[in-house]
Amino acid sequence: MQDIENIELNYLSLDDYQELKEAMIEAYSSMPDSFWRKQEIKNLLKKFPEGQVVIKINQQIAGCAFSIIVDEEKTDTQHTYDEITGNSKFTTHNPNGDVLYGIEVFIKPEFRGMRLGRRLYDYRKELCEKLNLKSVAFGGRIPNYHNYADELTPKEYIEKVRLKEIDDPVLNFQMSNDFHPKRVLKNYLEGDNLSNEYAVLLEWDNIYYTKPTKAPTITKKVVRLGLIQWQMRSYANMEELMHQAEFFIDSLSGYRSDFALFPEYFNAPLMADFNHLSEPDAIRELAKFTDVITEKLSELAISYNINIITGSMPYVENENLLNVGFVCHRDGRVERYEKLHVTPDEEKVWGLVGGNTLQTFDTDCGKIGVLICYDSEFPELSRLLADDGMDILFVPFLTDTQNGFSRVKHCAQARAIENECYVAIAGSVGNLPKVHNMDIQYAQSMVFTPCDFAFPSNGVKAEATPNTEMILIADVDMDLLRELNQHGSVRNLQDRRLDIFQLKGTLTNRVK
Repeated sequence: MQDIENIELNYLSLDDYQELKEAMIEAYSSMPDSFWRKQEIKNLLKKFPEGQVVIKINQQIAGCAFSIIVDEEKTDTQHTYDEITGNSKFTTHNPNGDVLYGIEVFIKPEFRGMRLGRRLYDYRKELCEKLNLKSVAFGGRIPNYHNYADELTPKEYIEKVRLKEIDDPVLNFQMSNDFHPKRVLKNYLEGDNLSNEYAVLLEWDNIYYTKPTKAPTITKKVVRLGLIQWQMRSYANMEELMHQAEFFIDSLSGYRSDFALFPEYFNAPLMADFNHLSEPDAIRELAKFTDVITEKLSELAISYNINIITGSMPYVENENLLNVGFVCHRDGRVERYEKLHVTPDEEKVWGLVGGNTLQTFDTDCGKIGVLICYDSEFPELSRLLADDGMDILFVPFLTDTQNGFSRVKHCAQARAIENECYVAIAGSVGNLPKVHNMDIQYAQSMVFTPCDFAFPSNGVKAEATPNTEMILIADVDMDLLRELNQHGSVRNLQDRRLDIFQLKGTLTNRVK
């Protein structure tokens, strides 16, 4: 993967046209003159700007996805590309239609293999849900079909691809993204000789569709949290550990999670190679992996289109040993947080010192905060974050006994109630007999909510099985927090007696 400083999903602008044209010529090198004319793009943007997006890497167009809205009956019958697009004049676009129809998607060759296509498809699915449309549909090319046209009908070819008897990377990719073949389209795209001008009408059904009773909204309000309850085990090397980490990230991304939360010190198994050293020297050796692991997790955040909270890892700065973690945004940004209160054990055995930076993080799903384990037991920290607008608090933790876990659990649940926010905690389970001071772990990952009528009565949105390796996925609704703040049975933030007490602190913005 090339060096990535920034990755963005933006609405297409007419100013992007020349770069877009050059990218299309490169992407469709086997199909001469397969690029959009400037007037066509202008018309498309005028009719449906929300449906036209581009992915930019380091401010360079890497791919795009264009779409229109049509009536369902237009997709229920045989049609060609020219018919569905109104000969690229888009007279078929109907703002009151019920199907989001994809008319263009491509990734430049140099950026393929980074899962950018999945990100574009995910955008279409989210747009379909937000606009309350029945489905996403498009005519998918089958460019390998010409190799089998003499022996198989298009229908037979599709079936063999589905059964993995034939490899078609385009059709496989589309079906792996939950699009199902609906019918074969004949003479779909003139000049597509690789597909013998056949296409497959592929469709993704919006299970949340309801017949609209009011104008649709495109405001995102539900955030999907993914918590990784990590199993401590021996790993041969860092590559093996990262393979396991990518497995969980891939799984959460497959469920379209917005966040992946790792536990505190999840990379501790790598200390086994240094068990012959003293505890302070061993953990400083572990700290040498932190930058490489963070860089790899940032790449995975981009590739899998998910924000990753890296738990925590040891980090040496100015000879001081800190306990830090990183927010790896799916747009390529990386921001650091620090454990401010180290435990007596961390200080005594490893020589750790507390950090000095407390901040909130602006994400594409709202403002979040992160407190590492022991920090969650100091209510002043989360209150400062709440005053800065935090909606979700993430708490990566590591506890060896049930009483240690209970401290984190009960304090985290209190933070959700008193700050009118969601709190997600994730810890490690299992044993590390070959790592000093890391012998046993106990955890139960959980998602806490405020306690009011719109939330679970016990304030627990979801909980993992104790001491079992697994992932936990939960949806949290941001609008419920807004309603609680104004109309809750109690209003902890509004009802504070600021006339008799005040909390003062310093929030710092810091980027790795």
